[in-house]
Amino acid sequence: MPNHLHALIAFRNTSQSINTIVGNGKRFMAYEIIKRLERQKETELLQRLNLSVEAKDRERNKKHEVWEDSFDWKECRTHKFMKQKLDYMHDNPCRGKWNLERILQNMYTALQDFIFVKSRMRTRLRIILNWMILI
Repeated sequence: MPNHLHALIAFRNTSQSINTIVGNGKRFMAYEIIKRLERQKETELLQRLNLSVEAKDRERNKKHEVWEDSFDWKECRTHKFMKQKLDYMHDNPCRGKWNLERILQNMYTALQDFIFVKSRMRTRLRIILNWMILI
C-alpha cells in the first residue's frame, strides 16, 4: 500500500505486549527505510520526515518520523476470521482509490517472463508474488 501496511503476525509464548513487539518492528523498519533513502540521496523526502518530528521527540535526538504513533490490530481467534483478514489484505490494494491491480499485473508479467526465460522457475515466482501481495 502506498501509505500504510497490512500484516498478519503470529505471537507465541512471549511475555512482550503487542505494543512492544509492533513498536520494535516499526523502529527496525524505520532505520532501514532511512538508511535506504540516504543511500538513494532522497533529500527532499528525508527533509519532510525530519520536519514531522515533534519537539518532545526532537529532544530525545529523533531525526525522522516515518510512522504514525498508533496502529490498529485485531486478534484472530478463528480460521474464518483470519481468512477474512487475509482476503481483505489481498484485495485492498486492488479496490477503490488505490486500484493497484494493474501495476501488480504488469509487475507479475514482467517478472514471470524474466524468470521463466532465465531459469524456468514459475512456481517460485508465484510463491514470491503471493507473499509480496500479503505484505
